[in-house]
Amino acid sequence: MNVQQIVLNSRPEGMPSLTNFSLTDASLAPIKAGEFLVKNLWMSVDPYMRGRMIDRKSYIAPFALGEVLEGGAIGEIIESNHADFPVGAKVSSMNGWRSHYITDGSDHTLLPETPLCPSHFLGVLGMPGMTAWTGLNRIAELKEGETLFVSAASGAVGSVACQLGLLMGAKVVASVGSDEKAETLKAMGVEQVINYKTTDNLSAALLAAAPQGIDVYYENVGGEHLSAALDNMNDHGRIAVCGMISQYNDTIPTPGPSNLAYIIMKKLKIEGFIVFEHWAHYPEFAKQMGQWLASGQVKAEQTIYEGLEQAPNAFIGLFEGKNSGKMVVKLA
Repeated sequence: MNVQQIVLNSRPEGMPSLTNFSLTDASLAPIKAGEFLVKNLWMSVDPYMRGRMIDRKSYIAPFALGEVLEGGAIGEIIESNHADFPVGAKVSSMNGWRSHYITDGSDHTLLPETPLCPSHFLGVLGMPGMTAWTGLNRIAELKEGETLFVSAASGAVGSVACQLGLLMGAKVVASVGSDEKAETLKAMGVEQVINYKTTDNLSAALLAAAPQGIDVYYENVGGEHLSAALDNMNDHGRIAVCGMISQYNDTIPTPGPSNLAYIIMKKLKIEGFIVFEHWAHYPEFAKQMGQWLASGQVKAEQTIYEGLEQAPNAFIGLFEGKNSGKMVVKLA
């Protein structure tokens, strides 16, 4: 069987480009006993993948040159010799960036029957949604009546963090990169939204949006956003550090904020986290999120590219601000 897949040609320096990727053909042998064949329907592109394109030690191994890339995917079983994975069932895996593959089911999860589009298991019901929930509940311990500031607030994680903050009874202040994204968040109920690209002083804009100060900062960006948050944090504030996308394509180290002394002066708690270390709590999250989605209390924003060949463009688009909500690629 002939299939298509995308490999890493070269390691990006600075912003990734299309030349770093290649769409290639491959052949799959017939499935054996205990195996099944998956046709991928949807795949995810996520900012953390940029770090895996650098040859360095991290919490996850770097991508190998000339090898098929990896990432979250939702597929349908189209042929099976495995009793636990029947034909027609849908599965989630980390075998994205390819049209088809054969597996024995290791690290695969059967998805429940649901009227929701299965792509949501890559977004609001998957890793991004779980990341938002974990940061607010387990890391920052957001409380009713507090003020929450979310950067990259229109992205896959940030848009869920904003909505969960509102459901938890917090006052939410969001930062985005366009007026269109600001309107999307306002439609979700976020009253204070800053377009950081049109303000000369992010710290002053944050003060104007939240004169009462910030109790919890959900950090997705770093750099100027972290500096502005530190300026406006209340005493004993908490910062949950999910990502720092502003630095992922830097070719030289970015200097840290000049106001880090506020960590001591304001008695702040700052904690970085990797969501997979909290995955034991996924059933609790999925139950709550499923209810919120069904009731319409949480809206699932998606930006969709179509065709495996468009996956590199979708990935690069993450760093160009082209996504509202979760960026996914529809393969079939």
